[in-house]
Amino acid sequence: MQSYTIGQAARLLGVSPDTARRWADAGRVATHRDETGRRLIDGKDLAAFSVELAKSGGDGETSYTSVRNAFPGIVTAVKLGDVAAQVEIQAGPHRLVSLLTREAVEELGLEVGVEATARVKSTNVHIDRA
Repeated sequence: MQSYTIGQAARLLGVSPDTARRWADAGRVATHRDETGRRLIDGKDLAAFSVELAKSGGDGETSYTSVRNAFPGIVTAVKLGDVAAQVEIQAGPHRLVSLLTREAVEELGLEVGVEATARVKSTNVHIDRA
């Protein structure tokens, strides 16, 4: 399972590292320490928290913007069919859903808790694995 530092989590959530640290200190998102003492957040925990945060409307400090139609975020859901798949990404307050092939999802290693970027061009959403 992929884990994220407080700084990485802050970037994915669209907040400052200080805000992410305060949330961790307050127990809003679970953390653990690695062998060097850094606090890490498991990808699945961060994915669940990002969805919860988006539903609650954030905390007023969120200032997430899209640059060149790229939405870096975290995968919050993957639904696999025989041929097609649906991937959901929470990018700050934005929830993006993309339909792509099952093969593409498997090749990119997309699963809940993985960092990914949704790129929007016209009516198509492309997913890049970070």
